[in-house]
Amino acid sequence: MQRYPHPMSRRIFGLSLACAISAPSLALAAPDVLRNVKYGPAIRQSLDVYLPDNPQGAPIMVMVHGGGWAIGNKSNKGSWKEKQRHWGARGYIFISVNYRMVPFADPLEQARDVARAIAYVQAHAGEYGGDSNQMVVMGHSAGAHLVSLLAVDPDFAAENGAKPWRATISLDTAAYDVEEIMTSSPGRLYRNAFGDDPALWRATSPIARLKRTNGPFLLVCSSQRGNACPAAEKFAAALAKIGGQSQIMSINKAHSAINKDLGKPGAYTGAVDDFLHTIGLP
Repeated sequence: MQRYPHPMSRRIFGLSLACAISAPSLALAAPDVLRNVKYGPAIRQSLDVYLPDNPQGAPIMVMVHGGGWAIGNKSNKGSWKEKQRHWGARGYIFISVNYRMVPFADPLEQARDVARAIAYVQAHAGEYGGDSNQMVVMGHSAGAHLVSLLAVDPDFAAENGAKPWRATISLDTAAYDVEEIMTSSPGRLYRNAFGDDPALWRATSPIARLKRTNGPFLLVCSSQRGNACPAAEKFAAALAKIGGQSQIMSINKAHSAINKDLGKPGAYTGAVDDFLHTIGLP
């Protein structure tokens, strides 16, 4: 493991699935699941709760799907199946979250939805046998942008009821500096999501909104994409300036594989497990 130049951040380079597998995969029967639990009145304001066997004070993993802020669903197997299998076998309650989409809700409103979902889980964790003090929040792509936005501005998260959580895992987003993206040459996906309002760009930019961190970050990025790892490096540097902790994990996988392969046996999942262990989670 190579030390990142900033004192509060580490970087893990080029994980290969040819590396040694960390721990044997644990067998798991089909999970008990509570589907379409409502955290708000809109159709998309719902979540699925996957329960491990006999949860008692169980850690909680909340997953926010991607899809360019415009598509995607909590029930997509790439978002939950392998993650739930792996961490459910280790006693985690796994929760997959839906939120409203563009054009019905812009990314700022989407972040508010995610905060409300987190707040709901925290308030009801005991009913599921979970421990809200042992929660990690994860997102992929657009979902990674949303959870990162909330994690760097705990006051914004708190406005929508969410209390601090243990750590944030960001899976392959390049949208840490939305202002920079929108003032350069944004593609159609970004133009569709963030429009032409500079105030929205700033309000939805994690780097611009950075106040203090809601726990450490694991920043997973695809080395196959030209912008993902540089964006993660810039974000990690900004975190380090305010004393925040982060690790950058560069993975030689496609954008979609970084999501759907997490939880499968191998070095990638093992490295995420190692991160969780450093913050005292199973």
